[in-house]
Amino acid sequence: MSDFFQPPPPPPPEERVRHRQPAWAGPPHGMLPGVVPLELVLARSELAAVYVSWLGAYPTGFEFDLMTVAAPSEDDDALDPMLFGARRHHMRRRGTGAAIPDAMLRFGVEFADGRRATNTGGRALPGSHAEPDEGPVLHSGGGGGGGGRWHQEMFLWPLPPPGPLALVCEWPAAGIPLTRHDIDTGRVREAAQRAQVMFEDDPGAHAPGAIWSTITAAGGTESDAAPPQATTPD
Repeated sequence: MSDFFQPPPPPPPEERVRHRQPAWAGPPHGMLPGVVPLELVLARSELAAVYVSWLGAYPTGFEFDLMTVAAPSEDDDALDPMLFGARRHHMRRRGTGAAIPDAMLRFGVEFADGRRATNTGGRALPGSHAEPDEGPVLHSGGGGGGGGRWHQEMFLWPLPPPGPLALVCEWPAAGIPLTRHDIDTGRVREAAQRAQVMFEDDPGAHAPGAIWSTITAAGGTESDAAPPQATTPD
């Protein structure tokens, strides 16, 4: 082999850095929640039902699965049960503007002191680990489904204050009007005390530069909430 062409130098050693997730972006790392069984049907109609089976409480907030079931004869394309899903953006691109599509499942929570978070309006936080000015913050995780059955993972920060916690939904295309159920926050706060640390978080982990997908925070009423300024990436 000619010595004119030399092989490239070896790559530098790879540095692996684990990013610490901010408290308001999801459940704490390495911790198991205290569980509150609910088996709560939030709303139902001839076309669909909305259901929350349980809450998983942590010192920083709580997680839950929002489940929806459609009637066997209902067309999957007629409903948008995924809250923050791509179909929402597709409908806006077709010219629906700031209006909330009737096919979109609307969900929110309201604390006893009047603060609320919804999936339809509020503000999108920038790519920063700075703590939000106020809560609650509703953060969507994974989800999916099909064949008339869907689920969406959700996390709410922070823990609600004493008093009733309202779970609110509305789904015009499914024939579900604005519906509200209050649950006892004492059960949620008590469950948070039962959360168990399995693995200690790494105090040397770095905060990420951008972790947000779609979030909403308190602001306005159900009827006057502004559409998010930024949501999931296009």
